Amino acid sequence: MEPLIIIPLVIAVVAVIVIAAYYGHKAEQARIAALRAIADAHGWQFDQGSDHRHDEMYSCFGVFKQGHSRRAYNTISGTHTINDNPHPIKMGDYLYKVTTHNGKSSQTTTYRLSYLILHMPYAGVPDLTIRAENFLDKIGAAIGFDDIDFESAEFSRKFLVKSSDKRFAYDVITPRMMEFLMASPKRSIDQQQGMICITNGVRRWKAEEFMPNLGWVSEFVDLWPDHVVREFEERTR
Repeated sequence: MEPLIIIPLVIAVVAVIVIAAYYGHKAEQARIAALRAIADAHGWQFDQGSDHRHDEMYSCFGVFKQGHSRRAYNTISGTHTINDNPHPIKMGDYLYKVTTHNGKSSQTTTYRLSYLILHMPYAGVPDLTIRAENFLDKIGAAIGFDDIDFESAEFSRKFLVKSSDKRFAYDVITPRMMEFLMASPKRSIDQQQGMICITNGVRRWKAEEFMPNLGWVSEFVDLWPDHVVREFEERTR
């Protein structure tokens, strides 16, 4: 290719890269401002900086144990009230990297996602997993892997439920709870060590998605029967 053609092409490519970087930076700054506004509106704290200890603090959740160079950032933290009880919350963005090798070279891919963690204010809350059942789950069920079934065949067919305490799962997953969960089948509950984490694990939420996600997990907890909540309150006193 002639030099007179190459030079304009290089300039055009560089210009596209610079313009993309500029608008990407502007979009990120707007997103940060929107997250900060959410925190300010609710009297919560916002920290744009990196938290490299997040993966250690929440290692019970598999999503925070993947890859390397892990860090949380754009973090909102505060307290949210459910059932007249204050629940500490933490939500924001998370990043990790995965490096693959083919023997001759290596390639590193960066993954970014958003998350929300709700801390339960009670002692001794059992672990609980609720998510849409997939093909591999059905194979596991066929060969005897543990999956809690319910009277609703439709719910049991659509959702995988596991818990460290089956009685707790049966108490919490009432017919009303089943209706609530089936109305939003793409959402999952991962409750570990007295905390609930929700994330899609593959992308960052838009700023306007954080509060609806908090509203959803709040409704999940609000649907716990009163006798279950009272039992945990008595244990915690």
